[in-house]
Amino acid sequence: MKILVIDVGGTHVKVLATGQTEERKFDSGPKMTAAQMVTGVKSLTGGWKFDAITIGYPGPVMRDRAVAEPHNLAPGWVGFDFEKAFGRPVKLINDAAMQALGSYKGGIMLFVGLGTGLGTALIADGVVEPMELGHLPYKKATYEDYVGQRGLEKYGKKKWRKYVEDVVVRLVAALEPEDVVIGGGNARLLKELPTKCRLGENTNAFAGGFRLWESSIAARPNNRAKSTEPRTPVSGAKSTEPRTQVSGASKKG
Repeated sequence: MKILVIDVGGTHVKVLATGQTEERKFDSGPKMTAAQMVTGVKSLTGGWKFDAITIGYPGPVMRDRAVAEPHNLAPGWVGFDFEKAFGRPVKLINDAAMQALGSYKGGIMLFVGLGTGLGTALIADGVVEPMELGHLPYKKATYEDYVGQRGLEKYGKKKWRKYVEDVVVRLVAALEPEDVVIGGGNARLLKELPTKCRLGENTNAFAGGFRLWESSIAARPNNRAKSTEPRTPVSGAKSTEPRTQVSGASKKG
């Protein structure tokens, strides 16, 4: 089964398909609608062959549906029928959760994505929990306002790096993860990573998108696993509930 993974961000939309070696991308931004995203992806992938699609969406997702509009894109995403637009089966997942899934090695892992906004996800013993921590109050605004792209441009790299470290320390203290991955396009701007953190590769987003469908193939003969809950266990986790099983995760700490 060949999969197309679409990573939707506030600055770019990136795509990669099974069998391809280089990603392709185009600009997004605050005026991009869901329909425009579909048109852009079709234009970039005209010569690619794929059977199903994973979309990493910059906002909360439940049961393969966007449940809130993205903060850094145009409205009109909630209720949009991606399967009809693409003519393919589609699985929608929060973009930070998708990158976290591709970064996961086991145990309790916190993913912090530094990009246009602040993406966060927690994987606890194989269960993926997308989180919208970036919009929690921090100082005079929110976490995202200080460590997202707006904060970088407003405060400059030196102060931005201090805010990133402070935010990560606060999140680690609250969530007590065993592993912390710092990812996103702006992670490369950090001179040093916060204590006990590791750098995530942006390509992990594609790995997570592929892994999501690998689990579906293993879980159900019709390749269309339908979770009854908005959480995704990775293979090896003990679960008695009918959630999507994701294959390929190592339990090595």
